[in-house]
Amino acid sequence: MSAFTIAVAGKGGTGKTTLTGLIIRYLIERRKGPILAVDADANSNLNEVLGVECGETIGHVREEAADTADSRPHGMSLYEYLDMRVQQAMIESEGFDLLVMGRPEGPGCYCAANNAIQKYTDHLMDSYPYIVTDNEAGLEHLSRRTSQDTDLLLIISDPSARGILTAGRVNGIVDELGLKVGRRALIVNRVNGNGLPEELEEAVEKQGLSLAGVVPADELVTSYDMQGRPLAQLPKESKAVSALYKILDGLEIP
Repeated sequence: MSAFTIAVAGKGGTGKTTLTGLIIRYLIERRKGPILAVDADANSNLNEVLGVECGETIGHVREEAADTADSRPHGMSLYEYLDMRVQQAMIESEGFDLLVMGRPEGPGCYCAANNAIQKYTDHLMDSYPYIVTDNEAGLEHLSRRTSQDTDLLLIISDPSARGILTAGRVNGIVDELGLKVGRRALIVNRVNGNGLPEELEEAVEKQGLSLAGVVPADELVTSYDMQGRPLAQLPKESKAVSALYKILDGLEIP
């Protein structure tokens, strides 16, 4: 049975990685694990949200592999070597394993590392019932098709007209590229007051987005962030945790 895959996307500064960490925690607490967490953001910090140390990354493994033709064990193909090194780069923790893309060390784009992480998450899918991917900010990862074959795409926005517009663009690119996405839902994060202002509700409707719910601004998130504490360890009384869990319950993740 293939894994149920959740991808999280949205513009930078919306708290996307924080919500990804809390989604992973939700799945663990609902005994839906073990989970493969994938940090596909070149600016990797999902490990900090989850409270684990980051060692090697896919980007580093990819750069290293280019220079291993003479140093690989005799008879080991490049594919076998990469498979071994990716397994070594896996960060194991209670309830989840984390695979970090990272930045390639050499010059150039991140396409090769992105392709590698897609290849190995595909390879690992049968080993995990759930895969949760924190994608880089913006739209580039969608144009490279790193979010295809996704069961649930969660688009994160802040409570701003620009954020909702970006969320609408993400939604539109899914259609333009014909990506295989089962369901899509918008979550608006860091909302002050009760619900969205009327003008933002209208903007959501105009963009053709399905609003799953809002997560309120939470002083505990700010406090944990300032102290450098893992945000996935926020207490259950946290307004953000409580609101996000209700949204995820409503999405009826199998």
